[in-house]
Amino acid sequence: MTDTTLPDRLSTNPKSPHYDEALLARGIGIRFDGQEKTNVEEYCVSEGWIRVAVGKTLDRKGNPLTIKLTGKVEPYLEKP
Repeated sequence: MTDTTLPDRLSTNPKSPHYDEALLARGIGIRFDGQEKTNVEEYCVSEGWIRVAVGKTLDRKGNPLTIKLTGKVEPYLEKP
């Protein structure tokens, strides 16, 4: 049996406590305010926000700079 419930919060950063490699390998898609987003670094459904990368700009530690956008977040599995 497969468990199709997605977590409330998920991050693509391996240093984050919300990182789940097995789930990310299955492919997670994000629909934000009705539009598909492909550059999402982190999301939270209950709080209604996503973090997206700002171009190719990096911070001083080499991580991508992100901005927080608020709205309706709908995660889904790309490969069920």
